[in-house]
Amino acid sequence: MKVKKYQADDMPEAMIKIKQELGKDAVILHSKTIETGGFLGFFTKKKLEVIAAADPEPVKPVKKPLNTAPSAVKEETGDLKMEVAALRNSVTGMNLKTQYPQPLQPLYEVMCGAGLSWELTDTCMNSAVKRWYKEDSPRQPDLRLWMQQILEAEIPDEPFLSVADRKKYINLVGPTGVGKTTTLAKMASHALLHEKKTIGFITTDTYRIAAVEQLKTYARILNVTVEVAYSLEDFKKACEKLADKDVVFIDTAGRNYQDSEYIKQLKSTLDFSSQFETHLVLSLTSKYEDMKEIIDQFKAIGPEYALFTKWDETKSHGAVLNVLSSHNMKVSYITTGQDVPDDIKKADKTGIIEEMVNKCHVQ
Repeated sequence: MKVKKYQADDMPEAMIKIKQELGKDAVILHSKTIETGGFLGFFTKKKLEVIAAADPEPVKPVKKPLNTAPSAVKEETGDLKMEVAALRNSVTGMNLKTQYPQPLQPLYEVMCGAGLSWELTDTCMNSAVKRWYKEDSPRQPDLRLWMQQILEAEIPDEPFLSVADRKKYINLVGPTGVGKTTTLAKMASHALLHEKKTIGFITTDTYRIAAVEQLKTYARILNVTVEVAYSLEDFKKACEKLADKDVVFIDTAGRNYQDSEYIKQLKSTLDFSSQFETHLVLSLTSKYEDMKEIIDQFKAIGPEYALFTKWDETKSHGAVLNVLSSHNMKVSYITTGQDVPDDIKKADKTGIIEEMVNKCHVQ
């Protein structure tokens, strides 16, 4: 095993030096802050001293004789799964124990538990490590404050809906089961009751009879018009009938997002011109990996905004920040329950981060 000592201004710089010389498999054995240079004890500079090690001859896996018997294949597969699981646990443990200083480990665990992506977590933790060394390596940093301030710095301010952004025609699209129709009713009720706008509904969700009836029920309660469109021609006629309205809210069918025909059908039924504002509805109870696939599928119709539902049904809200940091989309609204019109709020960066940090129980 090759062991070497390094000096750097901070941990990220030290990691770069270590990886360049010892390789990506190197591990950190010890780190501490030291004072260097100066004259007669004056004008010294603080540096980070890191001791790292790497095995120059990694152990090669032993090849097993080929056995085509079903029981042998099953046993081989089981062994492989165990090896993969052990490797995953080993890598995870290495990250926790060697990549970040011990006082910052709870922050890393909380960020992972909050559903933040690996890329965003890594960026935030690098900022935390730099701050930790600049502040003389405090033993008990205020991790709640640090998490909030670091996320505030990393998440841009621009991608949030403003009044100036609003357009006349508002489309809600997305996969099945995310709550599009109920969310549309909340947005419409708010525009009618609080903003004093004249509104109308168009539904293209003719795939489910119940969906049309649900929207018609909301329309009767609000005493507004609802038009049903089966084709692009029907849709354009519906827009003409509602031309005198301030805002027109458009409901679409929810289908399996992996079905490419669904996206084609949307494009053949709706007009995605410059007058239209399109919101991709995403459920926070979904895995972020699924959300990424949904976003990729719906790129063909170019949604401007992500709208998140079911905030109240999960403790993992990191996906909102993942979308903001990794995708070229704005965020419009977040829904927090089933009540119409109350359980919806305009997305606000500071509010999202504060609520997420409070639910993480970080010390």
